[in-house]
Amino acid sequence: MPHNDTLPDVLAGPLLRRLEPRRLVLWLVGSRGLELKLKLHLPTQTLEIHLDSCQVVPVGRQAFIHLIDVPLDDALPPDVVISYDLLVDDAGIAEWAPHLLYTNTQYPSFVLHSRIHQLVHGSCRKPHHSADEGLLCVDRLLADARTAADRPALLMMSGDQVYADDVAGPMLRAIHALIARLGLFDEYLEGAVVDDSASLYGHSASYYHRADLLPALDSNETLRERFFGGVKKPIFTSSTADNHLVTFAEVIAMYLLVWSPTPWTLISPVPVQLNAERQQRYAREQVQIDRFRDGLPGVARVFAHLSTLMIFDDHDITDDWNLSAQWEETAYGHPFSKRIIGNALLAYLLCQGWGNQPDVFGELIGQTQALTAKPQANHLDAAAQDELLEALLKFQRWHYVLPTTPALVVLDTRTRRWRSEFTLKQPSGLLDWEALSELQQELLDHPSAIIVSPAPIFGVKLIETVQKIFSWCGHPLLVDAENWMAHRGGAQVILNIFRHSRTPGNYVVLSGDVHYSFVYEVLIRHRNAGPRIWQITSSGIKNQFPPRLLEWFDRLNRWLYSPRSPLNWFTRRRTMQVVPHIPEHAEAGERLWNSAGIGQVFFNEQGQPEAIYQHNADGRVRTRMVAPKR
Repeated sequence: MPHNDTLPDVLAGPLLRRLEPRRLVLWLVGSRGLELKLKLHLPTQTLEIHLDSCQVVPVGRQAFIHLIDVPLDDALPPDVVISYDLLVDDAGIAEWAPHLLYTNTQYPSFVLHSRIHQLVHGSCRKPHHSADEGLLCVDRLLADARTAADRPALLMMSGDQVYADDVAGPMLRAIHALIARLGLFDEYLEGAVVDDSASLYGHSASYYHRADLLPALDSNETLRERFFGGVKKPIFTSSTADNHLVTFAEVIAMYLLVWSPTPWTLISPVPVQLNAERQQRYAREQVQIDRFRDGLPGVARVFAHLSTLMIFDDHDITDDWNLSAQWEETAYGHPFSKRIIGNALLAYLLCQGWGNQPDVFGELIGQTQALTAKPQANHLDAAAQDELLEALLKFQRWHYVLPTTPALVVLDTRTRRWRSEFTLKQPSGLLDWEALSELQQELLDHPSAIIVSPAPIFGVKLIETVQKIFSWCGHPLLVDAENWMAHRGGAQVILNIFRHSRTPGNYVVLSGDVHYSFVYEVLIRHRNAGPRIWQITSSGIKNQFPPRLLEWFDRLNRWLYSPRSPLNWFTRRRTMQVVPHIPEHAEAGERLWNSAGIGQVFFNEQGQPEAIYQHNADGRVRTRMVAPKR
């Protein structure tokens, strides 16, 4: 394929993904297939590694995703700073991406910690939200670190790294400009009123009116609402889906634009023609997108210095993804909505899942390479694309475990659902019985464990009760009724796992999803021997809950479901005592902290959290979550 010399060689990255003493996994996107050389600057020597086995997936005429998977004969030293350089045609990072370097450094660097002594975590990063960028809190942490011990062991992103279903007009405009600039591949569309992606991008309904592109049939009314209609959720918030991403190219372009400042320098998007109301909305969104873009050098710097692990939640694909059996029946029963979901999942595979555990994706990556290697007239083969997406939707190995101390167990709570046995409308359990059995086996005989569950296992009881009421009334989609206690079987099994005598004595559950932050310490009633469980929720990175609504939920929850409240005996966690930690800077007794930012947890030798913080993106001092005095 011809290479456009005006494009930089590297469009995004490198991102440090799974890092182990004998294996380094990095991700980047080039404007061509790159010949790369990795240099590792150790305390006593420099290693030079030619990356001959780098896997490459073309996603456009000038866009190539690279997974750099480096096996090492000798283990790298733990608990020391290791600088590295990635050479492209003998040019190092300082030449082609100087924004990735901290002041007074020549190279980016990382630390392989012998145990997880501290980590940072968060979820829900929506580019056009008015909140500040939480990942810049991590950038400041790394800039201020003076020793290897000052650095977190990893960044855990626990869901909604991108919002494929909630896209600002200016972001969609930038996506289309980048698709054209890089020649991202087109595709044919079945079941829509447009025949292919090029027709979609140029259609008058492409901006803010994508619902109009669905066939105008009564049988498709549910699809129209689910994927494009902006389903209203008056209890919590509103979700607008009228710019929902559709094509594979659109989602790939979104990833490039939310993870790297470089693609923004290649495009000059011009606003589309809109009516007066939409123009005003577009202008408001443009202000937030410009602020988001200006913070991307710091975000990219974080990814280049800190091992980053990821798992999807619903917005990475689409809102309410697999919430109920009825949702699945509707969504996967129509070729257009099935394609939308599959395209977002394929982009997740290439941009997120692949770097978590490369070994399990070999067959899917091979199919993807076959699909994208030889497009006809820049169009992907429709039959081959459908075959790949069908395999992807059946895939069940998105979860993973890191052999760290404590063990890090990351759950897939989206594709292995325990469907309701009573009615198709009822919310599915977040893990089915088989997945829960596998989880128990992973946990056996570990003294401590960190579990990453995108949705909190122990959530705010009042909000869960509201969700339960709506589910009883047959409307779980109105309030995102997705919590661990919403499904009787799933709730009973996960609580039994915690009580099992051979599973860990200390659990830390890291979660996001809900757009506010809190810490609960959970104790088994009438059992002194444990286990001890901490539910630590940090959300969002760039998102927040409506303040007044959360204030009332917090207040009512404190009144109705305090640790001593008799109402707790009517809940599924009646055998457990849930004790909230108090935000250090809270006013009027709040338990829920509503500020975009990033969570930070410090662990002792036993794997118990010894300090829990929420760093506030708006510049306020970090907030410590303090255990109540007993």
